[in-house]
Amino acid sequence: MTKVLSEAEVRRGQELLDRIRQGCNSVLLGQEELVDLAVVALLARGHLLLEGLPGLGKTELVKGLGRLLDLPFRRVQFTPDLLPGDITGGPILQEKGGERAFVFQPGPLFANVVLADEINRASPKTQSALLEAMQERSVTVIGETHQLPQPFFVLATQNPIELEGTYPLPEAQLDRFLFKVEVPGVDADVMTRILGERRRGQAPALEPVLTAAELDELFGLVDGIFLPDAVANYIARLVAASHAGGADAPQLIEDSVRFGASPRAAIAIGEAARAAALIAGRPNVDFADVRRTATPALVHRIVLQHSAIVAGTTPAAVVAALLDAVPEIARSLPEAVQ
Repeated sequence: MTKVLSEAEVRRGQELLDRIRQGCNSVLLGQEELVDLAVVALLARGHLLLEGLPGLGKTELVKGLGRLLDLPFRRVQFTPDLLPGDITGGPILQEKGGERAFVFQPGPLFANVVLADEINRASPKTQSALLEAMQERSVTVIGETHQLPQPFFVLATQNPIELEGTYPLPEAQLDRFLFKVEVPGVDADVMTRILGERRRGQAPALEPVLTAAELDELFGLVDGIFLPDAVANYIARLVAASHAGGADAPQLIEDSVRFGASPRAAIAIGEAARAAALIAGRPNVDFADVRRTATPALVHRIVLQHSAIVAGTTPAAVVAALLDAVPEIARSLPEAVQ
């Protein structure tokens, strides 16, 4: 029988989480939901992609998160002339004991938290250099594989692809991000606070609020969150319905979707929902946790037909239709969850 977290363990998790959330909210004013989704991605040990127009605070949020964690942090500014070896590292000829040999020099990927700033301004060749790192947590150069430090997070920002000088990310790389989150603008009240508290746009000074041991403790608490069979079945039906022809697929998906979400999407939702449950102070995943995390876990994994794109259909609209169409409780529950 699966051990359920005690009330004391859940409270401990919330106390640790509140430190991170308060620190991030002091950096990015008026974006509490965005901050919570970033923390969920961290707890689920997944990579995060933030998309938004320049000047909305994407980079500051990631830098703030890096400062709050007591982990090595590196920033890579992605530009069109950036080469794969610039981020992975490569062999350098060195002389030792009178002999010359190539010695691997680690690149900026060899850190626990990596900020890939404006990731879609680099060429597809350089973007693809992240594929192995994001999935296997390793880098292979000239046939030799080097393990990355653990934990390993890629926190990336990108500008909308409609802007000049951007390249669309390959689907294989998008699928490696746990979440893709749109960064919205702020209202006049928040803008007034920014004007009063952010002279020259300077973010507040931050000190680490979690040690590496406390972060490991948080990971263990998330792993202890119970995922009921009925909720797992709901996640599976959501992902299956994202494909045209799938059971429960709404008409918008039949008309608009070329490729639905992968099994990796179901895993992402399950892990993210566990983290969301801990934030909410519950020892088990609820349907509400799935609905909260499904959109950022699915929007970048759904490929639309060209005709749907021309008609103005968006992945977010498709996911909204999906959440409306798929019932939380299956019409005919599998025998294992009845």
